[in-house]
Amino acid sequence: MAGPKLEERKASGLAYIGHQGAFDKIPWQEYIEKLYGWAKEQKVMPGFYPMGIYHDDPKIVPPEKCRTDIGITFKGKAKESSGVKIRQMPAMKVASISHKGPGSDYPKTYAILTEWIEKKGLKVSGPSIEIYSKKPEVVGGETILYAKILMPVARR
Repeated sequence: MAGPKLEERKASGLAYIGHQGAFDKIPWQEYIEKLYGWAKEQKVMPGFYPMGIYHDDPKIVPPEKCRTDIGITFKGKAKESSGVKIRQMPAMKVASISHKGPGSDYPKTYAILTEWIEKKGLKVSGPSIEIYSKKPEVVGGETILYAKILMPVARR
């Protein structure tokens, strides 16, 4: 696994669907289809990879109260419709790490990233974002997730 690094993200339009509930109960397939359908209907250029923006820490917030935005970036002028909302994602500096493995390994990947951020004298300045570069695969009965985890950071 490649180590964490700093990246600059450009500002972009974000089309998203807000979800409240346990992270492992998000109806991904349904939301993603709805988002790409929306992009087609609005005639905008969608980003390649869907993302999840996680507003709450499940270690602190009860799972049924955890808030997530499932989204795609897009270019072009669009309107909110059929449950799809839009907002501007600001340009930001993020610490990133790639995760390839079962969901049960997420805490480990997040711990590596948070530790690295602290060592660099930075602090997390916004909700974590996960970008899914390919569909999860089931390998030997375990679901393997491919995600790039981003944490917005600022100087301490």
